Amino acid sequence: MSALRGRTGILLTWLILVGGYAAVSTALHTGPRLTAFGDIALCMVLLFANAGLLVNASSSDWRRNAFWMLMGMGCGLWLFGQLLRTNLEVLQHQKIPVPFLGDVIFFLHTVPLLGALALRPHTRDADRSLRFGRVDFQLLLSWWVYLYLFVVIPWQYIAPNVKQYSISYTRIYAIENFTLVAALLYLVARTNGPWRKVYSHLAGAASMYAFSSIVIDIATRQGVYQSGSLYDLPLVASFVWFGVAGNIARRECPPAERVMLPSAAESVEMLSENPWPARLAMAAALSLPVLLIWSEISSSVPAEVRKFRLMTTLVAMFVVTSLVFLRQRLVDEDRLRLLHQSKEALVNLRRVQAQYVQTEKLASLGQLAAGAAHEINNPLTAILGYSDVLASDPSSGDRAREIAEKIREQARRTKGVVGKLLSFAQPQPAEVTLLDINAILGNVVELCRADLKKKSIRIELDAESHLPGVRGDANQVLQVFFNIINNAVDSMEEVGGGVLGLRTFRDQASVVIQFSDNGPGVREPQLAFDPFYTTKAVGKGTGLGLSICYGLVKEHKGQITCANRPEGGAIFRIELPAVLAMFPIRRTAGAPAAISSRLF
Repeated sequence: MSALRGRTGILLTWLILVGGYAAVSTALHTGPRLTAFGDIALCMVLLFANAGLLVNASSSDWRRNAFWMLMGMGCGLWLFGQLLRTNLEVLQHQKIPVPFLGDVIFFLHTVPLLGALALRPHTRDADRSLRFGRVDFQLLLSWWVYLYLFVVIPWQYIAPNVKQYSISYTRIYAIENFTLVAALLYLVARTNGPWRKVYSHLAGAASMYAFSSIVIDIATRQGVYQSGSLYDLPLVASFVWFGVAGNIARRECPPAERVMLPSAAESVEMLSENPWPARLAMAAALSLPVLLIWSEISSSVPAEVRKFRLMTTLVAMFVVTSLVFLRQRLVDEDRLRLLHQSKEALVNLRRVQAQYVQTEKLASLGQLAAGAAHEINNPLTAILGYSDVLASDPSSGDRAREIAEKIREQARRTKGVVGKLLSFAQPQPAEVTLLDINAILGNVVELCRADLKKKSIRIELDAESHLPGVRGDANQVLQVFFNIINNAVDSMEEVGGGVLGLRTFRDQASVVIQFSDNGPGVREPQLAFDPFYTTKAVGKGTGLGLSICYGLVKEHKGQITCANRPEGGAIFRIELPAVLAMFPIRRTAGAPAAISSRLF
């Protein structure tokens, strides 16, 4: 139904604009009224074409927007030239002079259309910079301006010759129009899907425009042309067709289609660079001396024309070659950027591979630890049982019962350490509960304490008493604390040890956990949480630990920041939303909830 309404709307547009123009043109007699009607009608049709083209320039794709804006610019230049004609013929009641100042505007209006085609909006290569399109457009504009100055301007101002001016202008204008048609037909042959349909309509409109230019030129030479006559009918039809093409593009090529996965052919086209802009730039630079040689040797033109063409060519060679070198520099910068990104991707790939290997090792270690835990728990259970029997035996002396109590205490401590180690090593399903941050931090410190003594690193824990509870997963919070402490320990090892300060306190509606060390600090704190960013040597880290911490803290609706301390070292700050007026149940088996200036 929507397609039918679209076809019906297009048919009504053709009938009203083109059919209405033909009917009024036939009804009016030759004279000022017909001229006024023709000029005003052309202005209205050009406004329709501009609206149909520019309505597509509102997507999130810069390439698509630039394409339709350049197409609209081309029709806008034609509209500006038509307004100049309307001012002379309708308001001032004057005939169009030959040569006409607006001829250069009519000639240059095709340049934005050609520049738009170089953007290839049907591709999904969004990484290509807009700078290339700007330089390509400037090259194209410079070359066509030079061609106009070289071919037409000498007969307009240097050696005025109306007949030669008309012939030169007609020929170069026809070449420009047919170049646009050929470029559109090339895109029609190289594309598929809805964009091929859009290019086909644009090619039809451009062909109709080129045909209308030839018809108007022939009628003008025969002295039978007048604005508003049926000779302008193909011109009106061409601009209506441009507007219809824009309407079809809006319906057939919505911005959402760019989210779709590209086909195999489109993937190859995305990876391959379009060679035509570079080839055309080379052709433009090489064509300048060729045209100059032709003017000096093969053409019989006045000396002042040759001198003008020589100066024009020298200036154009400087401008065009400068743009070519600028384009080549941009290409080199883009390739160096891609090379740098490729190197980074390769390094990240190797880090991921190393991380996978390390993950497999940790998984195997977890399985071994789980098996060893059962073997350790069996003798621990026996030790606890015998120590209980020995402690409760009335025949034992005080010294024996004291020793049995110490054995039982150390066995329970060993069992608790094994349980905490297993809870960290083995993956556990996420379980959101009310957490005691002080207890979790104490458990982490207890796990790390034995290893830190060997590295000359001391932990100072300052925990605020009566800290509000936090909702989250205990294993994930434990992993965050362990990763940050491990990162700080590695940093302090570089300077031979030091002090790691841990502090917990309440800040308004948040529970804050602060880690500070006196190591060398973080080289780039703003990049600390980026995946694969690491300053450690190869084999010491993959750059994923802090990135994982960042993700886990965000999952708990908290914030984590990193900065360097003025006195040296780094400080990490974690803020988790507190559950106000709710405090977790204290567990005697865990670390104390309130610890003040305790040294480990």
